[in-house]
Amino acid sequence: MQTLFLVLHLIVSVILIFVVMAQEGKDPGMRGIQGASSDMGDSFFKKNGGTTKEAMFIKLTTTIAILFLITTTVLVILGA
Repeated sequence: MQTLFLVLHLIVSVILIFVVMAQEGKDPGMRGIQGASSDMGDSFFKKNGGTTKEAMFIKLTTTIAILFLITTTVLVILGA
């Protein structure tokens, strides 16, 4: 049982690393020199504001982080 959760934990860890690395940074880069913000093209009244790539990555990261915490807790309980 502990081996199963250990393998699951390793898989979730690797997926979490890749999902975090795939996200775009909030740094404005060269646009910051001119005073432009990183979300300059975003609008409050966007038609599909909740279905953007960024929103998908945020939900995916949150879900995988919760799975990571659950597998960590189970491994600690099994190891005790």
